[in-house]
Amino acid sequence: MISTSTLNARRRQLIRSYAPDCVFFIALNDVPGFKRDFSLEDKTYAVHERVPPIALYFICGAAPFVLQCVINYLTVRSWWDLHNSTLGLLLSVALAGAVTQFTKITVGRPRPDLIARCIPRAGAADPTYGLSTAAICTQTDSFMMTDGWRSFPSGHSSLSFAGLGFLSFYLSGKLHLFDHRGCAPKAWAALTPFSAAALVAISRTMDYRHHATDVLTGSILGVTAAYFSYRQYYPSLATEYCERPYSPRVAREELLPLHRRSDSQSTPMIGGDGDSEYPFRDQEIDLTEGTVPRDEEGYEI
Repeated sequence: MISTSTLNARRRQLIRSYAPDCVFFIALNDVPGFKRDFSLEDKTYAVHERVPPIALYFICGAAPFVLQCVINYLTVRSWWDLHNSTLGLLLSVALAGAVTQFTKITVGRPRPDLIARCIPRAGAADPTYGLSTAAICTQTDSFMMTDGWRSFPSGHSSLSFAGLGFLSFYLSGKLHLFDHRGCAPKAWAALTPFSAAALVAISRTMDYRHHATDVLTGSILGVTAAYFSYRQYYPSLATEYCERPYSPRVAREELLPLHRRSDSQSTPMIGGDGDSEYPFRDQEIDLTEGTVPRDEEGYEI
């Protein structure tokens, strides 16, 4: 039995390991960034967003997580698979979000509705040769102004494709989409999350929040982050055991048993060359069951 002091020390170590990530994301959001010049002739504007930020967080994070839990329950019923899929989803969204925010700050492209945000002073006009700058704006809301130059790439597009894209890859693996049987219903089911992400991305051009190139670039970024994150925890979709997560990265002899093994056994699947134990709630789970085994050097067998 591990002492309370040891558990508290582990919690503090875990918090310290993730704290820099939170600080990094908060700091990125507060950086003013570069502001390109713009033209006063572009007067596109829309008041309401079809997908507000709170809805985006549900679409790219909460919804995929809940659906992955349901898929896990209906298929493998594995805590280790749920653990890997959750980490993969978090990695995908975090990676896409960080790259998107860094690019927004660096590029500083004006949004289509910038004029409405800027509220130019009376009588302002573009120079004879050139474009206007932020100096002509009378907007007092600093967030509104700063966000006006964060058009490229689209954060809604990248995050929605990162979250729903990972869900699509996860579902494709569980359905064995590429099993050379040509089952159309499986393809439609696997592509449904991508379709939802595409609707979110398209809505950004309808609301005059982004240009078409912003949406396209953000979508590609989100899909790339989703696939990269998926492959960190799962094998290729073309493999025979694509529905199974990779086995633990930690060597089996380094894993510490904390609880008594439950009499219940999970569905037998491919295992490794020995037992490994992982504490989760009130039972130990053999993490090699239902996973893609690794060799002695940690590579997929």
